[in-house]
Amino acid sequence: MERVGLMLCTGCEIGKNLDLKALGDLADEAGAVTTVSHAALCGPEGLAAVRSAMKDENLDGVVIAACSSRAKIEEFRLDGKIAVERVSLREMVAWSHPGNDEDTQMLAEDLVRMGLARAKVVKSADVLDEEIDSSVLVVGGGLAGLSAANTAAGCGREVILVEKETDLGGYLAKVRNIPPQEPPYDAPQVNPVPGLVEQLREHARVQLLTSSKVVSIKGQPGQFDVELETPEGARSLRVGAVIQATGARPYDTDRLEALGGRLDNVISSHELDGMLAAGALERPSDGAAPRRVLFVQCAGSRDPEHLAYCSSDCCLSSLNQVAAIHQLSPDVETTVIYRDMRTPGQTEHFYLAVQDHPTTFLARGEVETVASDGNGALSVRVKNSLLGEDVELAADLVVLAVGMVPESADGEGIRILTDATRKLETGDSDKQREDARKQIEEYARFEGTEILNLDYRQGPDLPVLGSSFPDSHFICFPYETQRTGIYTAGTVRAPMLPARALEDGQGAAFKALQCTAALARGETVHPRSGDTSVPEFSLQRCTQCKRCTEECPFGTLNEDEKGTPQLNALRCRHCGICMGSCPERIVNFAEYSVGGVAAMVKAIEVPEEEDEKPRILALLCENDALPALDAAAERGKKWNPWVRIIPVRCLGACNVIWIADALSGGIDGVIMIGCKSGDDYQCHYIRGSELAAYRLENVQETLDRLVLESERIKVVELAHDEWDRIPAVLDEFAETIEEIGANPYKGF
Repeated sequence: MERVGLMLCTGCEIGKNLDLKALGDLADEAGAVTTVSHAALCGPEGLAAVRSAMKDENLDGVVIAACSSRAKIEEFRLDGKIAVERVSLREMVAWSHPGNDEDTQMLAEDLVRMGLARAKVVKSADVLDEEIDSSVLVVGGGLAGLSAANTAAGCGREVILVEKETDLGGYLAKVRNIPPQEPPYDAPQVNPVPGLVEQLREHARVQLLTSSKVVSIKGQPGQFDVELETPEGARSLRVGAVIQATGARPYDTDRLEALGGRLDNVISSHELDGMLAAGALERPSDGAAPRRVLFVQCAGSRDPEHLAYCSSDCCLSSLNQVAAIHQLSPDVETTVIYRDMRTPGQTEHFYLAVQDHPTTFLARGEVETVASDGNGALSVRVKNSLLGEDVELAADLVVLAVGMVPESADGEGIRILTDATRKLETGDSDKQREDARKQIEEYARFEGTEILNLDYRQGPDLPVLGSSFPDSHFICFPYETQRTGIYTAGTVRAPMLPARALEDGQGAAFKALQCTAALARGETVHPRSGDTSVPEFSLQRCTQCKRCTEECPFGTLNEDEKGTPQLNALRCRHCGICMGSCPERIVNFAEYSVGGVAAMVKAIEVPEEEDEKPRILALLCENDALPALDAAAERGKKWNPWVRIIPVRCLGACNVIWIADALSGGIDGVIMIGCKSGDDYQCHYIRGSELAAYRLENVQETLDRLVLESERIKVVELAHDEWDRIPAVLDEFAETIEEIGANPYKGF
């Protein structure tokens, strides 16, 4: 940008704590065309002054030196045609450092220099102008899929629902009653699935395709090209978003041999539901009506040898079945052996109502074995009971309350693909990375288990966690997957009760609608909602190293036969991980570029060693670290004034050249603070923090060879709510740098 102006807010204690004239003089020296000061820059008069300066001075870029970039977003969006750079003088300076202090003033001046330097390099982003389809494809006709279809259609969208079975409703279609979802919560309720199916059959905006499956999904959100196989033959269509609601299947009782999983008169809770729906409670061995039915809760669940997780619905489902048995055969004795009885919220009323029945017995304990006497009768051995001793109970029929296994693609194959992708990102050697590539090639197409059949280089279905549930950011974005525009709902996403599955379908539908609406405006989805920038590739310098295609967590990039990246812009979530991964630095965004951040680093004034004022560069992720820092400032927390903070989109978006520039320019230390990593991660971009830590290991080895202490670089992970920790992290790192001493490259 040739003509950049500084817009300086003097309110919120900024003017009281800083020498504003000095900041104005500095801006003149740094090449700012004009400086505008106002006591409330975000107010009507302040914004009018900004727009007047933009027009009068013909500005093509402005630096807003005021509050955090997370505050007053709409006010400072301006007209969208001019590049806007934000400098946080309020949170990073005035609220967090002593007023009218030399170090505080130097900090403010550096931040202004950095903002002006970046503003001269960046440009405003062009808005993508693509034709966006707003229809929704729902894969799976169970309760969550029906709910999603009904919600999307109710919002005016065209919906195509694909179900592989001949009938809609999934597992619940075979169930008469479900646990209560409405007051008074003390008795089973009528299954809502048949009514929902009938409602959708009559909906003008819904197409129901049973006995059908997805053959392939190509393209990108807003422009997914789908091939279906239906009883009438092949069918092609275009949709804007996809919701996978393929449900779950019961855990295999044959694997629970100790619990009698292979015995004739030991059945799963799902088999019992079939009996109750048919109105006949009988023993499989001889068809006789049982007099004593015993339920084994957590059968294979919360067990590292089987399912490590709680399947959420087993407790209430068993209580629902007990109530159904009492309606069908009031004299049958029912016993429920549970480890923990989980009936949250209002469903406690249901638990108490079932417990009050005279032939119901509930007891805490762990079922150790289920054995047969050879004549059909069963003996159940229970340990750790409330009686404090082992007991044996007799039963005619044992029901294993088994957990849910997501009905996704081949879990083992998908896990291999997911693990191999991670090894490509963080492999310790070229051999590990090459082995990972071979694994991906081997398992990229496995026949017979694919559900979505995606045309993505990472594989045909959604990446999964170790539990085989699709990978997602469960805390902040529960319906999202690693494939933009594709959402999961119901028990394929997480174990849940029918009431929650109903809501889950609604939530996924709303996310699908939000996605296509955002794309129609040229914007991305979470967490950079409203952002219009997409990566630009200078392919003439591309070496086909595949770093960007391998490390992109969202499958944004395909590649040609030579390995050259091919951008699917509507898949992109604008995180910048591709930019951070590229050793040739050919990937940049209009508003966020390698050169832009490098210019900020080089704009930091580094005092001489004898001044004893070290300089520390802090790269903070905008999703967790920056909000934590702002929260600390709002609460009056202080931190070391040597720190110069640059917000980044993700730690994975940090190019190592910035660290090299910082150290070669005399900066004494670099700290990177971002989201937590791991399968239960907080990282909004899946593995950004993990990638940053991996890249820095190589940088630290280089530092050791150059006789520069590796302690000068540090990566810290923290969550959004750890605002009280971040000032201490910065202070501790400053103490470390002071102990190590000045950067020997200072002054060169």
